[in-house]
Amino acid sequence: MVADPARVRDPNRKGTVENAIQHTQATALKGRRFETIEEQNAFLEHWESRWAASRIHGAERRQVQAMFEEERAHLQPLPATRMQYFTEVQRTVCDDSCVRIDHSSYAARPAPIGSKVLVRLFERRIEIRELRTQALLRTHERVDRPGTVVLPMAERVFNPSRETRYILAQARAIGAQASRLCQMLFAIEGRVGQRKLWGIVNLAKRYPNHFIDAACAGAMEQGVHSYRHVKALTERLVADALAALQAGTPTQSASTLTQQHALIRSADEYGDLFAHAATATSGGTTSPTPTTEIAQP
Repeated sequence: MVADPARVRDPNRKGTVENAIQHTQATALKGRRFETIEEQNAFLEHWESRWAASRIHGAERRQVQAMFEEERAHLQPLPATRMQYFTEVQRTVCDDSCVRIDHSSYAARPAPIGSKVLVRLFERRIEIRELRTQALLRTHERVDRPGTVVLPMAERVFNPSRETRYILAQARAIGAQASRLCQMLFAIEGRVGQRKLWGIVNLAKRYPNHFIDAACAGAMEQGVHSYRHVKALTERLVADALAALQAGTPTQSASTLTQQHALIRSADEYGDLFAHAATATSGGTTSPTPTTEIAQP
């Protein structure tokens, strides 16, 4: 037996099913009008029990009610919920033992890390199945907030992988505070927290390292250990620095410039030197090179 779903509002593709509707319209309802749906239903119930059920079926040559009584013992109640539709996708189990669905992480054990699994996406839940046999491995309720991690603490992996070591090395290149924050996040969340670590170290592609390192220090001081908070602090520090430059605020190197020193000669002495050189040039004679040494400021 093969289920053959029919198109909605397309009776030509499901003639056997729709024929009962055509028969009812051509016999019971033909030429009749009803004021309410309740009145029509009462009439149809009377028509069904008094005439339609007791008639002889044209194709089967048997009474309709007798055939129904034979089938009654095999009928089952309709399901309490409607038919649930789903889509199937393939996912690879990441090194944190999760699969990624709509930017969220779902536990995939007992599927091994690195293996491919079949994921069925229902409206309110997901099913993780073995790819070859389609055996059910895990079921989760779907989450609405992107970035949510559906993984019990007992299943989290805390031993560092090669990816973990690579991320921590990039954090050390940014600064001591960034390295400290990333190590703290990994110790708290395990490998599943590497997504936050990637976000922090990738800030170095857009912002100078010292701003990121200062933002990591501020995040730890405030007790908010999240990538979004570090990103917001970094953007605020960069914006403040740009605003200071546009306002013309002197930098530290410009404000501490030395104006007087033993090696810096007076402006009059430089003026005499330039006047002597100009006189020698206008007179057409070559003046001997002065032996006065000019100290560089």
